[in-house]
Amino acid sequence: MVENENLNDILDEEDDGVIVLKTEDGEEIEFVEIASINIDERYFLILQPVEKVDGLADDEAIAFEVITDENGDDKFNIVIDDELLTQIFDEYNKLIDEAQEV
Repeated sequence: MVENENLNDILDEEDDGVIVLKTEDGEEIEFVEIASINIDERYFLILQPVEKVDGLADDEAIAFEVITDENGDDKFNIVIDDELLTQIFDEYNKLIDEAQEV
């Protein structure tokens, strides 16, 4: 599930702030948004599963690139490129540091 390179999920945001992503096989996974990051005109979300997911520690999150398809639907692709993941989490850490300085 989490190992899939491309989930092609559909975003469904509920009133309680939980984001539900549906995998290609129809399984629903609930996430909370940790951060949104823009890098080189690309949009990424860092999401943490609400419930335990096999292969992830309780404090780990997953980075997704959000891409809008030709129908205007958002697709979520898990970021697996190590260099890109480093950029995303470096930017996240920078935002955290800036917020703590205020």
